[in-house]
Amino acid sequence: MYILIATQYIPQKRKCQQWALFFCRLKQNHLGMKRDGATTSLWQHNVPDFTTASTTTHDQLFDVLIVGGGITGITTALLLQQGGKKCVVAEAHTLCFGTTGGTTSHLNTFLDNDYKTITKDFGEETAQLIARATRQSLDLFKHHVETYNIDCGYAEKGGYLYAQTSDQQKQLADIMDASLKAGVDVAFSGSIPVPIPFEKAIVYNRQAQIHPTRYVTALAKAFVEAGGVILQNCPVTDVSDKEPIVATTALGEIKAHKLIYATHIPPGINLLHFRNAPYRSYAMAVTLKDGAYPDGLAYDMYDPYHYYRTQEVDGQKYLIAGGEDHKTAHVVNTDACFDHLESHLRKYFNVDQVAFKWSSQYFEPSDGLAYIGQLPHHSSNMYVATGFGGNGITYSHIAAITLSDLILKGASQYAETFRPSRIKPVAGFEAFVKENADVVKEFISKRIGVEELEELAGIAPGEAKVVKFEGAQLAIYKGESGSVHALNPVCTHAKCIVDWNKAEKTWDCPCHGARYSIEGEVLTGPARHALEKVELADLINKK
Repeated sequence: MYILIATQYIPQKRKCQQWALFFCRLKQNHLGMKRDGATTSLWQHNVPDFTTASTTTHDQLFDVLIVGGGITGITTALLLQQGGKKCVVAEAHTLCFGTTGGTTSHLNTFLDNDYKTITKDFGEETAQLIARATRQSLDLFKHHVETYNIDCGYAEKGGYLYAQTSDQQKQLADIMDASLKAGVDVAFSGSIPVPIPFEKAIVYNRQAQIHPTRYVTALAKAFVEAGGVILQNCPVTDVSDKEPIVATTALGEIKAHKLIYATHIPPGINLLHFRNAPYRSYAMAVTLKDGAYPDGLAYDMYDPYHYYRTQEVDGQKYLIAGGEDHKTAHVVNTDACFDHLESHLRKYFNVDQVAFKWSSQYFEPSDGLAYIGQLPHHSSNMYVATGFGGNGITYSHIAAITLSDLILKGASQYAETFRPSRIKPVAGFEAFVKENADVVKEFISKRIGVEELEELAGIAPGEAKVVKFEGAQLAIYKGESGSVHALNPVCTHAKCIVDWNKAEKTWDCPCHGARYSIEGEVLTGPARHALEKVELADLINKK
């Protein structure tokens, strides 16, 4: 596996120094964090998996069970533990396995859903409230870095949003005006930190950047030292909705008065699955020949947009860029997304080599705002944080602040704005209709009579497809050696048909974003159970 991961970064020609760098990375791969795909992010390759002695919770009653060991779950757990609650974190894999390990880690006081749109859909007071929430989120990051002396490359930077067309200039002026009215520290700028032509720009002051996995690992250590319990490789397979909550896990039962799903999207089938759409985003960390690394965060205004920043890791600077977003499992050739991003970078930057490339998943909410609070249609002791869009790092701490206030104080100033049970048909109504139409399409068209399916014989080594074989639909992956992995392609969450993600070598569900390994194991929820393995020999014998 390590050879396959590493060799994707080897160009045809190498200098000796570059070969040395390659073998160094190859050696480090076994020390790096595990993740939910075949690619390796900058944040995971040089950070070992978090280890803890906590392995059991027999005969213990916790105040709060936090399901999910990413940045949202760990930060929330720490705040609650510090507030006097006895907490346990149950992570299905290892810490930062999912989206936290795949972020580009921009800390912003502005969101993808800009203040102009927020004001139009929710009013000026809500826009001002969200501006306060984002500022409080960034201040909490700084507080943690300083309190625990975390070596995570934290730095405050300006965040530059720039227009490249006349239409974008008008949009930018409106965004600027709405941001000022919301109380955000923003001003016009005559320059941007990237060598890309632009017409007009604004700069959001006191933005920040961070090495996310080193930050989360430090918070996890602080949480354990404060008396918290972390259980890794501990998937939660069932939860009783009663008092106390009883969660069935791979390590036995966990009992708690309250439960928080910090799993990116809650498991099971819930109202929130129809109010969030899964998306994939692509990122690269490249080195530059001329050393002209941007000193700031930068964002263009296209849809999907591109974004850039610099991060120094272990003495090496990297330009980090992201973009090429699309709905999960709605692009056949995901490798092409990396190609397009690299081509874009080489157009404007003097790229030496692509050191790392990776993709990650996020969930886009139907009305543009996250869902944080009590889980709809469940008892009041169950909570959720989801729908962060492309602002997961900022929202992680907004969620931690909101949820800890709800549990410790019984109220939060942000609770009503982010209430998961809200229905706001005016805000984002078109997107809401579109996303749900796509889900319905996937439910119907792929479960009932899919035509023109490829035959098994048409799959080359290293490729995968959903095929019709001996009257059955199968998810087939053919290994480089010719070995065949056959799975039932019906997602165990809501019975949609999975599609192959070529770049990450995973089976992804186009309806609600569940993702599975080549062997069918659950990588990311909301699915709780693996895809069913199919023995081809059994099918052949039945013929």
